[in-house]
Amino acid sequence: YKIFIPCIFLFIGQPVKSKRPKEPGENKIKPINKKVKPKTPKMKERESADSSLKSQSILTQVMDKGHFQKLAATLSLSAGQSLELRCKGSNVTWSYPSYLDTFKDSRLSIKQLDRSSQLILANSTAADTGEYSCWLQLCNGNKCRKDETKTGSTYIFFTDKEELFVPTPGYFEIVYLNPDKPAVIPCRVTTPSAKVTLHREFPAEEIETDGTDIVYDAKKGFIFQHPTSNHKGIVYCKAESQGAPQISIRYHLLYVEVPKGPPSATIAASSSRAALSDRLQVVCTVLGEPDVDVNFRWQYPGQEFERPVIIQNFWRLINRGIGHTTRISKSVLLVEDFEAIDAGNYVCIAQNLQGQTTVATKSSL
Repeated sequence: YKIFIPCIFLFIGQPVKSKRPKEPGENKIKPINKKVKPKTPKMKERESADSSLKSQSILTQVMDKGHFQKLAATLSLSAGQSLELRCKGSNVTWSYPSYLDTFKDSRLSIKQLDRSSQLILANSTAADTGEYSCWLQLCNGNKCRKDETKTGSTYIFFTDKEELFVPTPGYFEIVYLNPDKPAVIPCRVTTPSAKVTLHREFPAEEIETDGTDIVYDAKKGFIFQHPTSNHKGIVYCKAESQGAPQISIRYHLLYVEVPKGPPSATIAASSSRAALSDRLQVVCTVLGEPDVDVNFRWQYPGQEFERPVIIQNFWRLINRGIGHTTRISKSVLLVEDFEAIDAGNYVCIAQNLQGQTTVATKSSL
């Protein structure tokens, strides 16, 4: 018998092509003539990067051959180098270490150019270490305010192996410890990588910094987050960086719990005994917090007879180191031509939102 096996052929438009075996790696996508869409950062990452650039966009450093470089949060330069910064804008305000203004340092110059403001610091020293910032001013007539969207800031370390600590005018400084706010011991360094420790003078010991209650910031110094009376005393800082350790100035830590109450006032007269036709001056003084206003009133011997006197009130801020500022408010009463009617008690009444304090002094013939 013959057996016939039927063969079935499928025709769908075109004959089916036989498939050849695939070569190794043939399934891989070849990038020939294929357009690849560039990878973009995630929205949050992009916004973060944009905001960072925005805050630093108007402040640049002028490098060699007129090249401009955007500044990071910190910059390290060797002492002796000159510095040139540019801040974009036509109405620019600068901020820099205050002592450059205090001593009217001729090494510093600021000039407004066509489209930017130029700051040049020649022959830099370790004492120039600090924050340099600029911002645009928005003005309407005579009133101006800071444009918060157009600012630039950088902290510059002027490194000097002979001066690991930023030099200070004196050899001793008072730091007030207030329980309501952090206290700063301003032993800043010129080399950010320096190892800095805090020491008590008596009894001689190193004060442990745990990174929580006591922390160190190279741009500020040692920060006591929650000062107590146990921290008072005389301390100093020690820094080491590839050489012999260096010691800072001494800091006297005074614990002062400032009560929230009426002003603490004092009064003094230029003379407790005056002669006829003398010039008498009586001064009433209040020491307090920077943001507390003080009002003065006077009572004096010739007041009911409308005796002419001159009264002047003024106040100023005193910087007692980084982290502490005191406001001194004064009222001065002046009698130009002392007469018998002017002899008697001079009473000063100092008042703030918490209450009032009365002090008095006497002047006689």
